[in-house]
Amino acid sequence: MNGESIHDNRTAHLLLQFIENNSFIYIEMEDLILLTINLVIIIPLLAAALVPFLHKKNSKIHIGWFIFLIPLTLFILLLRYIPRIANGETLAYTVEWIPTYHINFTAYLDGLSLIFALLITGIGALVTIYSIYYLSSKENLIHFYTYLLLFMGAMLGVVFSDNMMVLYVFWELTSISSFLLIAFWYHRKQSRDGAQKSLLITVTGGIAMLVGFIMLYYMSGTMSVRGVISAVLSFQENPLFIPAMCLILLGAFTKSAQFPFHIWLPTAMEAPTPVSAYLHSATMVKAGIYLVARFTPVFGGEDTWFWLVTSVGLITLFWGSFTAVRQTDLKALLAYSTVSQLGMIMSMFGISSLALNSGFRAESVLFSQAAFAALFHLVNHSTFKGALFMVVGIVDHELGTRDIRRLGGLATLMPITFTIAIVGAFSMAGLPPFNGFLSKEMFFTAVLNAGNAGLSSAIPVVAWVASIFTFVYSMIFVFKTFLGTYKEEKLEHPAHEAPYGMLFSPIVLGSLVVLIFIFPNGLGENLLSPALAGIFPSLAAGENLGVHIALWHGFNTELMMTIGVVLGGILLYMTIRYWKNIYRLFPEHWSFNTLYGNILEQLEVVSRKITDFYMTGYLRDYMVYIYLFFILAVGGMVVFTQSYELEIAENAPISEFEWVVAIVMIIAALSILFAKSRLSAILLNSVLGYGVAIFFVLFRAPDLALTQTVVETVTTVLFLVAYYFLPEWKKEDTRSRSDKVNLAVSIGVGVIFTIIALAVQNGKLFSSISSYFENSYELAGGKNIVNTILSDFRAFDTMLEVVVLLIAGIGVYTLIKVKARKGDTTLEDE
Repeated sequence: MNGESIHDNRTAHLLLQFIENNSFIYIEMEDLILLTINLVIIIPLLAAALVPFLHKKNSKIHIGWFIFLIPLTLFILLLRYIPRIANGETLAYTVEWIPTYHINFTAYLDGLSLIFALLITGIGALVTIYSIYYLSSKENLIHFYTYLLLFMGAMLGVVFSDNMMVLYVFWELTSISSFLLIAFWYHRKQSRDGAQKSLLITVTGGIAMLVGFIMLYYMSGTMSVRGVISAVLSFQENPLFIPAMCLILLGAFTKSAQFPFHIWLPTAMEAPTPVSAYLHSATMVKAGIYLVARFTPVFGGEDTWFWLVTSVGLITLFWGSFTAVRQTDLKALLAYSTVSQLGMIMSMFGISSLALNSGFRAESVLFSQAAFAALFHLVNHSTFKGALFMVVGIVDHELGTRDIRRLGGLATLMPITFTIAIVGAFSMAGLPPFNGFLSKEMFFTAVLNAGNAGLSSAIPVVAWVASIFTFVYSMIFVFKTFLGTYKEEKLEHPAHEAPYGMLFSPIVLGSLVVLIFIFPNGLGENLLSPALAGIFPSLAAGENLGVHIALWHGFNTELMMTIGVVLGGILLYMTIRYWKNIYRLFPEHWSFNTLYGNILEQLEVVSRKITDFYMTGYLRDYMVYIYLFFILAVGGMVVFTQSYELEIAENAPISEFEWVVAIVMIIAALSILFAKSRLSAILLNSVLGYGVAIFFVLFRAPDLALTQTVVETVTTVLFLVAYYFLPEWKKEDTRSRSDKVNLAVSIGVGVIFTIIALAVQNGKLFSSISSYFENSYELAGGKNIVNTILSDFRAFDTMLEVVVLLIAGIGVYTLIKVKARKGDTTLEDE
């Protein structure tokens, strides 16, 4: 099957079907295969809900082994799709959710989503194995694995979702689940602060992205990402096009820690190392990369997209690598290196967008290869960065520190860990025979192509300088940690090799680093090329976008740049003590972290002032706020809709006695304002209640009159009893706001209610329902309409009201009968 296989959720595709000539039942295999795409997202989320029960029933076996089966199974299932995707197929399966608003749960599998899904599940499985040996059994493993599975399912939802609203839901779920993972050691202040920072920054960007999605929906008329891509030519000239682009990029930049939003990623290192390895290599930070890649067909033809993505990526690349060199914490060094590597990938996607730019049609295939390089480095970065974070976790777990100043001489004591560190760090530095060398050479090709196209000569220069600093921090990671003098007196534990269970995952990743270098085209042909076709569907239809990865390209400019990186990096590393003082030009109080802290501090000051303004402690003030909102909202709507036309000519006449009762009630209401004691206020208030009861008598509703009289009597007695125990009433104590304000609000509410009451009776759009209840005797056998409504027509409502009263009565009875325990202070003691 070529092209796209799209199946909806018609029941016939999922039901068991009978075959006329056979007696057995079967499920249509194609539907089952497509349904599996949805299940890949749902299974981790369901498993997260079942983790607590699983742990209780199998407490003798480490829960991590059961969790490991989930990403492993999903990884194997996804591997089965590779042949179909490599042949150019795309698969989708839709489950209707909110069809009225075009919001459906559509899982879409193409080359781009598959490559991300394989990273999420594959590295997720390795991280789970690593966590089994890293985390102590005393840790709250139920919470950890619940959060981990939630994170995994959310990331799979992001890369598989075709509907923008569903994508946004999973997008924010990644922020929430990563918040929980980063704050796993919540007893540490740094963990709480790091989790808060990541949540605030990424969620803010996510909201901006949501607004961009809404704009796209307004312009294209569809929530489908594929629908937006196919309709892009019809709304490119829309004035909302550029704002939507910028808002979506804001979401991508915050999630992928691009400058200046990168500050959340280094603080996220306070999470347990398995979380750091997963978050930095395959999951959250790659979500923004995925978003840019997925929406390149929509915005890639715009110059604004190219300059924003490329420039932000290059600045992030340089700043991350430059800042990583000054770090003394191994995890912090790797965190800033992740920032740098993400910037590198982002810049390549920016350069690749020139393939869709009308000014570079002749070089479209050439520039599209920059996206191929970005995808290649995406995979390579996941392998070597995951291995390096696990190496740091091993050092910290076995030695009790990851401070570079306390480390050294570990190569002979931890030979396997040292070997993995060399493989990962040298790949990150872009040296052969490791996969990072191949993608780094392709990166140099991309920036040289951009420079040769007359865009800016600064592009290859910045890339080359940043690569030198990348080489330097890679050397620091290896040589400062594993070579030099062993400092046992500065370590919490003597150095020794980690258990094989903890070494298994980094060994697998380190092996992939070498294997991908030796056999890169297997990855390129089966995964990278189909993913490239997903980014540039219009080009893939008429051009061969496949790229052959060669281990040797001859003596070209890229190789000269690499040699310059090595020589320059060695020189800077050997002379680092002479030039490292340059970092004093960037003091901590000028950093973006300080700016973030100052913003939070000022927001807290302002919010406290606002809160202190309206949280006065007086119930009267809170009522004023509520009624002011009522006046503005309801009164404004009445004016806006012009529904205040009053017609009282046909109203029933008012008798003299009714006038007398109404005047008495008005006098009583006004007198409450001038009452000198609580007793007077209560008695005057009861006049209003009994006046209502008299009106019920006049309107021939004796049962309502009786109910009103009983309720008013009981309420008045309760008020009198309660106020008897209160201290003496000082009128000035209740004047928290100006009496003039209270008077104005009171009059405003009264006027609004009066206008609404009069307007409603003149705005009847339908016949009155009272005629139905007039037949109460025939319908329910009751001659009293009110009683019949209470006991028959709305019997369930009445029953529930009685239940509420019963519960309240039980509560009151309990409070009366409860006996204070010995030593407790009670009112009686006082």
